[in-house]
Amino acid sequence: MIRRDSDGILSAYVPKKDLEEPIVAVENPQMWGGSVTLANGWKLQLPEMAAETTLPITVEAKKISGE
Repeated sequence: MIRRDSDGILSAYVPKKDLEEPIVAVENPQMWGGSVTLANGWKLQLPEMAAETTLPITVEAKKISGE
């Protein structure tokens, strides 16, 4: 799940790991279809979606690096 808090900070929640981490870097300005880096070092590939997609949203993201 990707969400934005009241301060505008993006975070990702990974239910299988019960992990919620801030998103510290995005590959594409609109975020979708590119990768994001979490504060713990994980890099996730996000699916293509419309730039105006509202948050929070559950997506199927692929972990491409990190422990």
